[in-house]
Amino acid sequence: MTRRATTVSALAILCLASGVAAADTIKVGVIGTMSGPYALFGKNFKMGIDAWVAENGTKVGGHDVEFIYRDEESPNPAKSKAIAQELIVKDKVQYLAGAYFTPNAMAIAPLLEESKTPLVVMNAATSSIVEKSPYIVRTSFTMWQNTVPAAKTATKNGAKKVAIAVSDYGPGIDAEAAFKKTFEADGGAVVEAIRIPLATTDFSPIMQRIKNSGADTIFTFLPSGPPTLGFVKAYLDNGLKVAGVKLMSTGDVVTEPDLPNIGDPGIGILSTYHYSVSHASPENASFLAQIKKGGGNVDEVTMTSVAAYDGARLIYKMIEATAGQRDPVKAIAAVKDMTWVSPRGPVSIDPATRHIRQNVYLREVAKVDGKLINREIQTFDAQPDWALSKE
Repeated sequence: MTRRATTVSALAILCLASGVAAADTIKVGVIGTMSGPYALFGKNFKMGIDAWVAENGTKVGGHDVEFIYRDEESPNPAKSKAIAQELIVKDKVQYLAGAYFTPNAMAIAPLLEESKTPLVVMNAATSSIVEKSPYIVRTSFTMWQNTVPAAKTATKNGAKKVAIAVSDYGPGIDAEAAFKKTFEADGGAVVEAIRIPLATTDFSPIMQRIKNSGADTIFTFLPSGPPTLGFVKAYLDNGLKVAGVKLMSTGDVVTEPDLPNIGDPGIGILSTYHYSVSHASPENASFLAQIKKGGGNVDEVTMTSVAAYDGARLIYKMIEATAGQRDPVKAIAAVKDMTWVSPRGPVSIDPATRHIRQNVYLREVAKVDGKLINREIQTFDAQPDWALSKE
C-alpha cells in the first residue's frame, strides 16, 4: 500500500507541475517489443515513427519532440505497468504509445487519468481497451474489425462447418466471438472451438482435433510472430490443405516477413486485414520509400510500422492542439474526428469509440514476379469496430 500511495502521489504531483507551462521538449514514451521473439514488431514501431519524423521534422509548434523507447518483450502486465510508471514519473513523458500485447495495454490504462497522459495504442487489438480510459486512442485495429469480414468471406465461399482456433487471451477471445456470431447468423455451424495457450509450439494435436471435427474450413487468430508461422506450417505439414480444408485467418497469421518461410504451399491462403505491404497507392509507395531511405528493410515491414506512423501523426496533432501543455482532454478531442489517407488507405478516428475506422481487405497469398505477397482481392470499406459500433 505504501509503494502504491507513493506512486499515485508522484503521478499527481507530476500532473500539477506539468500543467503550469508548456515544455520545451515534449517526450513520448513508446513501449514495444524491442527484444525477444516479437522484436520484429517493436522494430516496426520505430521504423514507422522514424519515417514520420523524417518527413515532418522533430518540432511541433516550436517544441522539440523526443521519442523514448522501452522494451516490453512479451505479455507481462506488471513489467509494462512499471515501465509506464517510470516513463511518466522519471522521464516526464507527456504521451505514451505502442503496446503490442493486450494484457500490457490493460495494465497501463489505470495510470493514464491520474497522470493526465494520453496513450496511442499501436497494436493491442482487444476492443475493450479504449473503455479503460478516456485518454486512449487506437491507430492499429481491433479483432472484431478484421474478423467480421473473414466470417462473411467464409460464408460467401461456401463454408458450412468451421473449426475456430485462437490464442487464449483477449484478442483471441474477441476473434472467436466475432467469427462465431457473424458466421452463425449467416447460417453456418461452428463444429469445434479451440483456445490455444500462448506458449504453444506444437500444433499437430490441434490439427488432429480439426480433422476429427469434420470442418471444411479453419478460422484462426494468433499474435504475429513465432506462433503464427508454427500454426500455418502445421496446417500444411499435417495435410489439411491437401485434404481440402480451407484456412481463413486475420492477417496477423500470414504477415509478409513469414511468407518466404511458408513457401509456395501457402499460395491461396486467404486472410482479412487492414494493410498489405503490396497495397497499391501513392501513400504506401512513399511510406515504403521512406522506410528504405531510413535504412529499413522493406521485407521486414509489418502493420505495426503503419500504426506507428499514423500514431505519430496523432501525437503531433495533439501537441499542436494543446500548444505543448499537458491537457489530455483537449488532446484527445483534437483527434476524435481526424480523417486522412494512410499508407493502408483512407482512415478516420471514430469520435464515439476512439477506434480507427478503416478499409479491411480480403487478401490471397500469391506469387508475383517470383515473390510471395498478400494480394488484395476485395475491399470492405470503412469498417468500424463491430464490437462497439451501433451500425
